[in-house]
Amino acid sequence: MTTPLEDAMDTLIRIFYHYSGKEGDRNKLSKGELKELLTSELTDFLSGQKDPLLVDKIMNDLDSNKDNEVDFNEFVILVAALTVACNDFFEEQLKKEDF
Repeated sequence: MTTPLEDAMDTLIRIFYHYSGKEGDRNKLSKGELKELLTSELTDFLSGQKDPLLVDKIMNDLDSNKDNEVDFNEFVILVAALTVACNDFFEEQLKKEDF
């Protein structure tokens, strides 16, 4: 039996590889694959965004080696950053509720 954290790690890996390799390298996300992943898996995050260049900006920020693709390590950075941002948001909400 796996733990919830192990399940979460497995899910991250499966999601990445579900979208990667459709347009090229199996171990990387192209910009189109990244956009599909973000649109399908982070619908609440993207629904409030009005910037038509958001995916381009995310791609540029994540692509640390500038190969115009996002590898798994770069993808995990996105997930970690979004998780931290969500945690910060919820902490702020809790502070507001205390007042």
